Amino acid sequence: MQLCLRVLLMELTKREQEILDLIMEELSSKQIAEKLDISISTVETYRRSLFRKFGVRTVIGLVKAAMRLNN
Repeated sequence: MQLCLRVLLMELTKREQEILDLIMEELSSKQIAEKLDISISTVETYRRSLFRKFGVRTVIGLVKAAMRLNN
């Protein structure tokens, strides 16, 4: 499982990694959009992409999976 997550991390785009980092900082979609100067719908598109790549359905699942990468 750990290896799969590390491979997944390498497959994230730079913007997806940025979005993931900001989600991990507990920023809302609105806050992320403001910080990156993009629309909320764009943030939501990236969020859905992250959910798909990590195979999760919620932000909690995304955070848990991302935390496993750091272990």
